[in-house]
Amino acid sequence: MPALPSFDYAVIRIVPRVEREEFINAGVILFCAVKDFLGAKVHLDEARLRAIDPAIDPSEVRAHLEAISRICLGGPDAGPIGRLPRKERWHWLVAPKSTILQCSPVHSGLCEDPAAALERVFDRMVR
Repeated sequence: MPALPSFDYAVIRIVPRVEREEFINAGVILFCAVKDFLGAKVHLDEARLRAIDPAIDPSEVRAHLEAISRICLGGPDAGPIGRLPRKERWHWLVAPKSTILQCSPVHSGLCEDPAAALERVFDRMVR
């Protein structure tokens, strides 16, 4: 029986005030080189966001989350980062940052279908 392809994923976190180290999970980015897949699924829970920072503008946060999805898809609508090869976009997206949007450490798994794996991880970590 052939081995299942491996994938890597990171959870997208919203960290409104970095100094407080509070965050909410708002999405997942998943990369599977063998299947040539890079995808993201995002969801902004505005009530939870306002609970940890009442002054934050959810529309700005949503715009940044949507940019992550565009970068994963690639192409001219994703700006200069979206023109990079998938693997380079993955590394750029999950690189450590000290901004309002950060990624968890990278985790790995095995799957036959990366899109289905993205849904499973999103359900477990965000929903």
